[in-house]
Amino acid sequence: MARETPSASLCFYVSSCNPHAEEAPLPLRAFHPSLLRLTPAAQFLMQGTAECRFGRGSPPRRVRFLAHYFYNQQEILHFDSDLGAFLAVLELGLPEARSWNSRKDLLEMYQAEVDLFCRKNHEAVRAIVRQVQPTVTISPSRNDPLSPRTLLLCTAAGFYPPEIEVRWLKNGRRATEGVFYGEVLQNGDWTYQTQMMLEDTPQRGDVYACQVEHASLETPIAVQWGTALLPLSLCGGNCGWIGGRKGGAYGGQGEGGIFGGSHGQY
Repeated sequence: MARETPSASLCFYVSSCNPHAEEAPLPLRAFHPSLLRLTPAAQFLMQGTAECRFGRGSPPRRVRFLAHYFYNQQEILHFDSDLGAFLAVLELGLPEARSWNSRKDLLEMYQAEVDLFCRKNHEAVRAIVRQVQPTVTISPSRNDPLSPRTLLLCTAAGFYPPEIEVRWLKNGRRATEGVFYGEVLQNGDWTYQTQMMLEDTPQRGDVYACQVEHASLETPIAVQWGTALLPLSLCGGNCGWIGGRKGGAYGGQGEGGIFGGSHGQY
């Protein structure tokens, strides 16, 4: 299952000062203090926020609508389109959650905001939001020529916005041991770069891949590196084979990097 990434969100706000505000999203226009069976205090504040969360891809494959409701600055319940229901956050919100969940028309109205509010606004925002796809390269190296262990450095560069997910795969499965993460750094031209290192002992036939997910990509891209030609021990770790790439691009020469050293083009 693709992990949700709050790469973008749209939020609106309305308070009890103007409960009939027409500029608010539809669910918030329906939010009025009279809907809550709460003991009125001398002074109180009712608030609501609507939020859209988008998954990776353009257009996003997954969209989630959330509507949060607050009483005196404490969230008491919210609607979650993934569940299609209202959930009480505090005991104070339990009666309203039960009441609103019993209304099919209200649930359908809130669920429709995924398309009417979230997707519609995402299309408008996407037209003005800059996105640049990353360039992905893999560089093998050996710190000790006598050691069977090899360092593989994956570099994702030239991407925007800065949020990105990079992972190492070994024979199709995510590698978790010997993985070192670098920071996301600015390039000075409104793009970013990051690196991830994998230290492992390759065996004949092992295939490694660096997989990257980014808002500019409709699907993740992967650059592969394998050991199908010769054992690394016979060529000093410098005969890495690019077994293929899936939607990626190869970058040029670079020096320094997040982990130091240099990497070339493969």
